[in-house]
Amino acid sequence: MRLTPIAGLLLLIVGLVFLLRGGTFGTRRDVLDVGRLRVTATEQHSITPWMAGGAMLAGAVLLFVGFRGNTTTRARF
Repeated sequence: MRLTPIAGLLLLIVGLVFLLRGGTFGTRRDVLDVGRLRVTATEQHSITPWMAGGAMLAGAVLLFVGFRGNTTTRARF
């Protein structure tokens, strides 16, 4: 099986899950760094619905391109 339709299906599923349930990711940054003393903060960011929709759209395009490539026929001479 080709990789393009598999990647498209995975993107579609992940995008749908994040669209329905939402999701967050965290980033760390240094707040204070003095000598051996280091204070860090973790910031939580949410995944917006337009990001999930973009992943779904990209997955649909990959699915379409992947399956369309399988149906092409060669010209016989």
